[in-house]
Amino acid sequence: MDEQRIKHRKLGSGGLTVSAMGLGCMGMSTAYGAADETESIATLHQALDLGINFFDTAEQYGPYTNESLLGRVFKGRRHEVVLATKFGFKIENGVTTGITSEPGHIRRAVEASLRRLDTDYIDLLYQHRVDPAVPIEEVVGVMADLVREGKVRYLGLSEAGVANIRKAHAVHPISALQSEYSLWERNLEADILPVLRELGIGLVPFSPLGRGFLSGTAQRAETYPATDFRHLDPRLQGDNFDANVRAAKVVADIAATKGATAGQVALAWVLQQGDDIVPIPGTKRRSYLEQNVGAVDITLTKAETELLESALQKVAGERYSKERMAWVDR
Repeated sequence: MDEQRIKHRKLGSGGLTVSAMGLGCMGMSTAYGAADETESIATLHQALDLGINFFDTAEQYGPYTNESLLGRVFKGRRHEVVLATKFGFKIENGVTTGITSEPGHIRRAVEASLRRLDTDYIDLLYQHRVDPAVPIEEVVGVMADLVREGKVRYLGLSEAGVANIRKAHAVHPISALQSEYSLWERNLEADILPVLRELGIGLVPFSPLGRGFLSGTAQRAETYPATDFRHLDPRLQGDNFDANVRAAKVVADIAATKGATAGQVALAWVLQQGDDIVPIPGTKRRSYLEQNVGAVDITLTKAETELLESALQKVAGERYSKERMAWVDR
């Protein structure tokens, strides 16, 4: 596959340029079933060969093991990649127990991430979740110090709301907001996307395939083990699952008419929402990676777009459990 098929896009106004599609790496180490390191390593290398240079990780993924994996794989290829990682969760004995952006914790987390990633700098550093106990201005002040020290190049936020986005950007330019966005989850459109565009901040959608639902691979929540992130997904439970299967059928129907997969159609929709949007579909398998990259060749007509958006306007169930939603700044 010709890597030139993947163009580049700018995130923010500060000069951060990345491939128009990135790769979410969380599932290589945690959340979605058993890890397969050999296949994950092959997938990371193939992503680079296909023209993807934007890789998303976090200290929480594993925890810690995902950053170490990327550090090993990209040793010798660091100049080819844009690495994004995150701090902000309290991790005790390998378990996430809460959120924290206490200034001392930020510095310790970033130093540890640099060691695991085996690099002198992080391209894009996100606050993983807003900590209501620490003013965002104080958090971004520490992050900005890390930029001045050369340990970080660009700053981002994850799942932040309008007020905190504005406050953060006033302290130091924010290049990207990472948040869930897809045909399946469009909560950003009313308030947050307009503010991002007003301020010149890019959007990095995670779960652009609805954790497999839009690609047609998701199963009922109860079929996943308790260690799988989807086990507690309200949208995959009971009547919600049945209603959402019916709604998502239109994605597969349109894909069939275009000779594409459902996942490619769902990703094409995200890509067409603006050149300031860079989705990071996650996968740990080369076969799915190749499918995802194929989305860049698909153009949806106005009629197809309207049909997709109408069918998935209302999705049954919250996107997270009550406990996880409490960590989202809305």
